[in-house]
Amino acid sequence: MRGLTTDYNSAPVAQVNLTNHFLIAMPGMADPNFSRTLTYICEHSADGALGVVVNRPIDLTLAALFDRLNLLLDSEQVGKAAVYFGGPVQTDCGFVLHNPVGDWKSTLAVKEGVGLTTTKDVLEAIGQGGGPEKFLVSLGYSGWGAGQLESELKQNAWLTVEAKDAILFDLPAEARLPAAMGLLGVDYASLSDEAGHA
Repeated sequence: MRGLTTDYNSAPVAQVNLTNHFLIAMPGMADPNFSRTLTYICEHSADGALGVVVNRPIDLTLAALFDRLNLLLDSEQVGKAAVYFGGPVQTDCGFVLHNPVGDWKSTLAVKEGVGLTTTKDVLEAIGQGGGPEKFLVSLGYSGWGAGQLESELKQNAWLTVEAKDAILFDLPAEARLPAAMGLLGVDYASLSDEAGHA
């Protein structure tokens, strides 16, 4: 029965919460879906984790996406924005990371000021100039089952750091990974493929 009083011994594993953190893929990342990626974790619990890759634009503009979806787009500037590869899960579905959270049909509030919406109403509003002030549109997301992300962290597949909104929304795609590394005081080029493996 002594085991009942030692729940705190397992707490660090069970209580890891990387919601609103960046995952920085280590140089030795074997999965090509995540090589040199910066992933923003939108939800992390004992059941698993969900995130969106935020530094891998694909060959698709918002104008082309809106055309495919038969949505109106009033702003030529907005239409030039890139759509991102958000991850290998549900790549035919759109995910909109945005600030502020707003009031949309299906939004996961990541934290105060940042939401992830999966319904078309947010895109319709963006197209007509009434959407969130800052946003990033991706196709697909990144998902991990229960304990999977924790296991990958133990294998040194990722570095983690608390996310900053400015990196998410104010920097160009190619600057996001170096900026996130900068939060850790590390230069990506200085990491070897074997970094973290003693």
